[in-house]
Amino acid sequence: MSRIDFYHLQRQTLEEVLPKLLQKAYAADKRVLLKLPTEKVEEINTLLWTYNDESFLPHGSKKDGFAEEQPIWLTDTDNNANNAQFLFLACGVQSEVECVAAFERVFNIFDGNNQTALEQARQLWKIYKEAGFEVHYWQQTSTGSWEQKV
Repeated sequence: MSRIDFYHLQRQTLEEVLPKLLQKAYAADKRVLLKLPTEKVEEINTLLWTYNDESFLPHGSKKDGFAEEQPIWLTDTDNNANNAQFLFLACGVQSEVECVAAFERVFNIFDGNNQTALEQARQLWKIYKEAGFEVHYWQQTSTGSWEQKV
């Protein structure tokens, strides 16, 4: 059964946190499917090329092509075109339970300062917990680090 981690953003934006999480996944030699709303795919694609002048995070989207060769694939669908082990969900996108179950680990990143996003995360927590997934909750501290809440 997949492990699902909820990342509750409070001090930083998705654009600040996402590259760091993706770097950790890439360093662990895991392929990532990053599912975003359609309007965010190319915005985040560009961000990942420019967020740090001193590092390189290989990735691509439909615009770039060659999904099967991309360690990190940005998309707005559940199609696991790059055979990823990790699924990242951001900006309120969701995936069906059957889709989530196909991944080793799922990262649900949400803006805790947005009431709608917070309520959606609570609903997903219940759905995934009732479906038997191992769920974990991480909240940003005042310093921006992550603390697991029970």
